[in-house]
Amino acid sequence: MLTSFLTLLSLGCLTGITTVLFGFGGGFITVPVVYGVLTVTARPGADADAMHVAVATSAAVMVVNASAAALAQWRQGRLRREYVWPLAAFIAAGAVAGSFATTLIGGTALSLLFAAYLLVTIADSLLRKGFLSVTQRTRPQPLERRTVTFGGIGIGLVAAGLGVGGSVMTVPLLRRRGLPMAEATAMANPLSVPVAVAATLVYALAPTAAAGPGRLGYVDLTAGAALLLGSLPTIAVARRLTGRVPDRVHSIAYVALLVVVLIVMLAVGL
Repeated sequence: MLTSFLTLLSLGCLTGITTVLFGFGGGFITVPVVYGVLTVTARPGADADAMHVAVATSAAVMVVNASAAALAQWRQGRLRREYVWPLAAFIAAGAVAGSFATTLIGGTALSLLFAAYLLVTIADSLLRKGFLSVTQRTRPQPLERRTVTFGGIGIGLVAAGLGVGGSVMTVPLLRRRGLPMAEATAMANPLSVPVAVAATLVYALAPTAAAGPGRLGYVDLTAGAALLLGSLPTIAVARRLTGRVPDRVHSIAYVALLVVVLIVMLAVGL
């Protein structure tokens, strides 16, 4: 137990860094970490809900991480209302539906969907123009109405279902509208908050969740606390790095981290 707690605590620090630099809110780090710890430490047959618990715990951690990072970004003047609202409202609506759907999907299928989502995002970022090649001359473009409505609902649906906060959809979206990485990742945090809140409420109250010590529905409170103990102090320190990373390096690092997370998911027994 102590080893698992220390592992989660140390990886919580990594979660804090990715929250600030990439707008992940912790989702893409938290899901494979919690899933791996649960599958390694669980008794035979007791890890059937490991993926659901990982997704739910990720959502709960994101409520705090994304809110803390969004507040820091707002104080630094990096948030643009025209890109955050009303997109956030439609994301929240999709998140409720996505969370309910996830409680009905088996753990293996959920793991496969998570990996497929990562693979598609990586390929899209590398093969389609606009993500790695935004220049200082690129003029930011407003979001189209259908992108805000249907796109927002779709982002919330997928993000809440997989516990990833939506940053891997909102960052490329804003990037292709001409925003630099520092601003696109900054706005991913407030856009992750409605996903995290909606998903956490659904997972915490899910009637299909098996009762267990230290759990609220599917949310593992102990794992979440350990991750937050590591991530929150790191967010306070890492926010000073925002804007100092060269744009192209920032975008390449973003894709590279997604590749690492996919490899980790495969390694822990997808």
